[in-house]
Amino acid sequence: MADIEVTRAHGKSVEEARKIAERLVAQLSEEFDFKHRWEGDTLKFERSGVHGQLAITPRDLQISAKLGLLLKPLKGRIEKEIQVTLDQQLA
Repeated sequence: MADIEVTRAHGKSVEEARKIAERLVAQLSEEFDFKHRWEGDTLKFERSGVHGQLAITPRDLQISAKLGLLLKPLKGRIEKEIQVTLDQQLA
């Protein structure tokens, strides 16, 4: 089960949502320094201590992440940063 789960309706086409996801990942990657790759409409990301995915559905962007033991104390900060950045990208 994921430690962090965030879902937001995007109200866009899948292609537009993918562009939003790419901007989101670029912004979060600068702060959290993770590697990422696309598998269809799902963006997989990972770094030491965290791995997860951002799935694009026709209606939503769904982010889930599993945190390692050392990052669990930062769960609130990481989750908040994901929420704020995602909301900014969808605005």
